[in-house]
Formats: sequence, C-alpha cells, structure tokens
Amino acid sequence: MSKVVIAGCGFAGLATARSFAEVGWEVVGITHSGDSAALLGGEKFPVVACDITDRAALAACGELRGAEAVVHCASSGRGGAEQYRAVYLGGARTLSEVLTPGTLVFTGSTSVYAQTDGAWVTEESAAKPDRETGQVLRETEDFVLAQNGIVVRLAGIYGPGRSVLLRKFFAGEAVIEGDGAKWINQVHRDDIATALVQLVTEKARGIFNVNDDEPLAQRAVYAWLARRFDKPLPPTGEPDLNRKRGWTNKRVSNAKLRALGWVPRYPSFFSAVENDRALLAAATVR
Repeated sequence: MSKVVIAGCGFAGLATARSFAEVGWEVVGITHSGDSAALLGGEKFPVVACDITDRAALAACGELRGAEAVVHCASSGRGGAEQYRAVYLGGARTLSEVLTPGTLVFTGSTSVYAQTDGAWVTEESAAKPDRETGQVLRETEDFVLAQNGIVVRLAGIYGPGRSVLLRKFFAGEAVIEGDGAKWINQVHRDDIATALVQLVTEKARGIFNVNDDEPLAQRAVYAWLARRFDKPLPPTGEPDLNRKRGWTNKRVSNAKLRALGWVPRYPSFFSAVENDRALLAAATVR
C-alpha cells in the first residue's frame, strides 16, 4: 500500500486525506496543534501534531517515514510575508529534506498570475506577482519544481460551510467593484481533493492550475445570486486594490489538468450552489 503524508489537514487538506484513504492509500495527516489533531481523532487514518518547519520534530515522528508522496497544504494562518516564508518555503524545504518523499506536492495559488487585463492564463503564462506574499509562493514553487515535484495553483477555494461570495452576499456586505467585469476564478474543495489524488497517482510532474470550468464576471455572479434568492443586487463601489496578494483580473484555464482526465464534480460555482446542499451553510440567509 502506498503511503501519503498530508501536511495541513485543514479545509482542503482534510478532504484530500479522506480522498486518498478512500482509494486505498495509507494516509498520515499533520496538523500544527495538538488540539486540532485531537479533533480529528475519529478519522480512519492517524493525524499527528507537528510543526512542519521544525526539522527535529519531523525527524522524531516515526509515523511520517516512508511516504511515497507528501502534500504540503499547510496554511500561513493569514499571516504576512514573514509567515508565508516560514510556512510555505521553509515548510517545503523541511518536508523534502527530512521526509525525502518520491513526490513533493505544493498547493499554491493562482494569485501568482498578476495579469489585470482579463486574459486567459495557462501554466505557461507569466507568473510575476508584485506583492511579497506572492513572490514567496513563487519561490516555493521553484523549490518544489527543482525537486521534480508537483505545483498546484489553486483558485479561490469554497465548499461546505465556506464561501466568501455567499457570506458577503447574504450579509449585505457584497460590493460590485467598478463595472463588475473583474473575473472570479474558483474551485470546490472536493474537486481539489480529487485533482490532488489524480496528480499523485498518475505521477504527474510540473505545474497545474486547479479551478472549475467557468470563470465568472463578478457582476454576473451577484446578478445570478440576486435572481436565485430574490434579493437586491449589491451596490457598486471602488475596486479593492489593497488585497494581500495583489489585485488581478484574469481567467484561469484548467485545460492541462482536464487533459489528464480530471473532471470536476462542480464545473461552475452556479452548479455547486444548486447541487451541494452543505454549501449554503456558509451564509446566514436574512
């Protein structure tokens, strides 16, 4: 039985761990705190508490040894560039050097594409973020690629109990930025999990965008939600140019991942709203 270590059993990481277990992999999960590990004590696989930036701690954890693949999907905890460097780049280096997996996977972000003209971007497009946080992600990508690993660029993540768009819409906090033409790229948590399993199982290498089939203009999203739930369209306002990873506007292609045979369960945000009953728990309908 092949073994995989999931470093970071958070929202997407836990779903990924479960998906690997379902297809017969031996799975070991890592969380940063003992409390988090204890909460996952009922899973069908062990979850250990360990600081992935601590070389000695990783080396002392015998359950992590012998992994064919390590998936680094730990979170920076919304920290700044210093925390990004410690968790993403430092974590990748420590996981690689201590656990020496056959395949190292890093889940980064499509925010590294800094395009602002609404163009389609692929894995071959320029990825030159202007914010330091994005630059740290690119440094981490380069390290993982140098290890002949897999870099996964995730679009905006949503899923059961989590959706920024739905939360803001139902709370009355949504704002259509400018003319609302800004493109939104998203991917459902469950589709991230199946993508990661497929990439590791098929021994893929290189960079892959993981997002659904349908980038959506911001105004179109809110107009659809307004019709669907019989609520007013959000007001317009100025674009938020101070996002931590920078303000971008592009449409992300998933054609490379699709070519491997991956098919998203939720090809668009609209289909998820209609078919994932747990998704609406992300917001309080008022």
